[in-house]
Amino acid sequence: MRAIFAVVLLVGLGLAGFAVYMAQNYIEGYQAALAKERAGRQNIELVDGFIIAKALKYGETLEKEDVRKVKWPKAAMPDGMFTTVEALFPKGDDRRRVILRAMEKGEVLIEAKLTKPGEEAGITSRLQRGQRAFAIKVDVASGVSGFLRPGDRVDVYWTGRAGGKQDARGEFTKLIEANVSLVAIDQTADEEVDTGTIARTVTVAASPQQVAALAQAQTTGRLSLSLVGAEDDTVASAIEVDQSALLGIEVQQEVVEQREEQRVCTIKTRKGGEIKQIPIPCTN
Repeated sequence: MRAIFAVVLLVGLGLAGFAVYMAQNYIEGYQAALAKERAGRQNIELVDGFIIAKALKYGETLEKEDVRKVKWPKAAMPDGMFTTVEALFPKGDDRRRVILRAMEKGEVLIEAKLTKPGEEAGITSRLQRGQRAFAIKVDVASGVSGFLRPGDRVDVYWTGRAGGKQDARGEFTKLIEANVSLVAIDQTADEEVDTGTIARTVTVAASPQQVAALAQAQTTGRLSLSLVGAEDDTVASAIEVDQSALLGIEVQQEVVEQREEQRVCTIKTRKGGEIKQIPIPCTN
């Protein structure tokens, strides 16, 4: 009996030792994997950022309780991201900041979606340096049937008759400005408008030179807008169409042949009281 007990005891001790050995290897492997993961995390540089704590709409005032501070990978920082509280809410400046674009909860806060302190959410906040706002009159046809919204890009076409130009084309249409940005529809600058409305005016952002061209075009003819696709990065080339080109009519110009008048050279001779003219070859 003692021999059997000793054998059982040895087998139990062996199994226990093997179990301890396997557990030790498992723990060491887990610790090595954990250390490797921690080492990989240390290679990612993090910075402070701010996200929206609740959904905000265009025109609402941003309050301190509306944002939440988070850690953000520095390599994945979007342009204009706020990294300090002082940049978001300047110390000693209690002027309000207004939302320019509707944002959902958890969305990162950047400068393009927020006005500067004290600035209203109007079209002036959408104009870049050197740009001016210019209003264009439109109707249901020229205004793309009410599908335009602030933030869209359009091509501007002019239709009219060239003054002081004597040609047979009559009225013609020409592309005068391409990829012009819309900043307001009637008196609305909200990009989140989801219902189509027939606008009477649209306001575009343009350089002073473009403003002068649009003003001249609007005075001398009719302007029409063509909506540019959101992902369209092509640049429209010079386009001009008249009625003859539209219908495929070839205009034949009359060729007027000018014939040189035949010159006649003569000399005068006198015979008594009679004067005669005798034709002779012209020398020049």
